[in-house]
Amino acid sequence: MKPSPSQIIDTGELNVVGRLVDASNATLFAKATLTLDAEIEVVYKPIAGERPLWDFPHGNLAQREVAAFKISQWGKFNCVPYTTLREGPFGLGAVQEWITSDDSIDIIELAQSQDERIRNLALFDVVVNNTDRKFGHILLNREGMILGCDHGVTFHQDFKLRTVIWQFAGKSLTSLELAQLHEVKNEIAKVHNEEIGQLLHSDEVDALVKRIDSLIENREFPLPSEDWPAVPWPPV
Repeated sequence: MKPSPSQIIDTGELNVVGRLVDASNATLFAKATLTLDAEIEVVYKPIAGERPLWDFPHGNLAQREVAAFKISQWGKFNCVPYTTLREGPFGLGAVQEWITSDDSIDIIELAQSQDERIRNLALFDVVVNNTDRKFGHILLNREGMILGCDHGVTFHQDFKLRTVIWQFAGKSLTSLELAQLHEVKNEIAKVHNEEIGQLLHSDEVDALVKRIDSLIENREFPLPSEDWPAVPWPPV
């Protein structure tokens, strides 16, 4: 039986092919290989290549990348490519499945639409407190799924949501969205508390739960903050 993509990413040999030069931190294009017919393209972000950030003093970006994937799975947002924390040629880092986007689609137009897949990503970004949702971080794969990448600057204990997806601000959450929030809160509290605690600082975990509680209580998407820039720069 052919191994799954996650098995290949978890255990395959990582071979760096090149570097994504537009990234501010070391972001490497690599291949994870188990056998000749079990190889998958990945993005490898070694912790050793991270630049310190004054407003994210705890932990590292790689662990937040993995935490974002976990929340995506636990809340059934399913909007983050498979991501794990593992050793590679330049030490421990986040390794994420490479997504080939459908370039025939105008991603900016899609990201500003009312598409339910974009709405799903918008709610996920509120939960993880994404401070850097740019158009370039939104991917449409060949199966028609909308995915997000680059989640290193998430989970801050202060509300710092910066995103290009504000068209849902103030809109009421659906019953299905509220059910997602209840489910991810339950997963954090009763099933994966220790796991998320190994990836994030305790203050960040507390803030995560409070954000979910606030969404459930207010039953709507939040409005942009008056104390924090609402859109990342550059937006692309």
